[in-house]
Amino acid sequence: MALPTLTPEQRQAALAKAAEARAARTALLAKVKAGELTFAQLLERDDDIAKKIKVSQALRAVKGVGPAKASALMEEAGVDEKRRLGGLGAQQRKKLVEALG
Repeated sequence: MALPTLTPEQRQAALAKAAEARAARTALLAKVKAGELTFAQLLERDDDIAKKIKVSQALRAVKGVGPAKASALMEEAGVDEKRRLGGLGAQQRKKLVEALG
């Protein structure tokens, strides 16, 4: 299926919307990194911003968790490396929260 052809105005609007979404996700991850928001609280959020954050990014935002530990936690919980928070199952969420707790 071919992508629709966008007018320059539509393209600019789409780029602005994407930049806004990236900024919102970055701000949310910064709160996790600063300790204002826990990983469990991030998982409980029901908005599109939180749902579209990659699990690996969210784990790496937690203090003391780097790329290697994030990968190990995801493998232990049975989470694919490309999975986003909105796509996690209840058991996967529980395993990740317990591993960090």
